[in-house]
Amino acid sequence: MSSDIYFDTSALAKWYINECNSEEVESYLQENGPVAISDLTVVEMRCLLARRRRENDISVMLETEIFATFQEDIRRKFLICHHFPQELAAGAVNLMSILGNIPVRSLDAMHLVIAKEISAGVLVTADKVMADAATAFEFEVVRF
Repeated sequence: MSSDIYFDTSALAKWYINECNSEEVESYLQENGPVAISDLTVVEMRCLLARRRRENDISVMLETEIFATFQEDIRRKFLICHHFPQELAAGAVNLMSILGNIPVRSLDAMHLVIAKEISAGVLVTADKVMADAATAFEFEVVRF
């Protein structure tokens, strides 16, 4: 079990939607699961699927199936879902001050705070800015 590995939504989406690097993400998850996510990941995954449906990338039926599978993975503890820490907002504000030269977005800052709060040593992402911020925040980064 590798609950010290935190997956952000950009990388985790590749497990559920076939896109560039999906096979690599699948292999990584099979070798290293279960992995950590957060309530923020659940919100972002729901938003991502709705956006993909609105853009006609996926059907309503596929959107529903993917989100149900995602929820089942949480229920079965293949994805360990952590709740928001009490000081999440303050931590994100502080992190953005510390990483002033990296254009970290607000939700990415929140992911970083959650990953730090749960003592994750590894952060998995498919986003360059997130990878840069995670590296600066002293995470080992796996990037897809």
